[in-house]
Amino acid sequence: MKLHPQIIAKEGKNEFVVLPYEEYQALTELMYDYEDLRDLREAKDKSRGEKSIPLDQVISDFGSSEST
Repeated sequence: MKLHPQIIAKEGKNEFVVLPYEEYQALTELMYDYEDLRDLREAKDKSRGEKSIPLDQVISDFGSSEST
């Protein structure tokens, strides 16, 4: 992604950055995706060595809890 920042200086020092809205949205989405990936990796590390639950069982468990 190519960014087109506009730098705004205050008292001779770079103080603010202005981006086109579409670029801001794309960066925000990338940050959320990165946070999700980081959380997933952390959860995988924490559960390493634990017994996994088959997807069929998870679906069955969620299906039965919705009807109660």
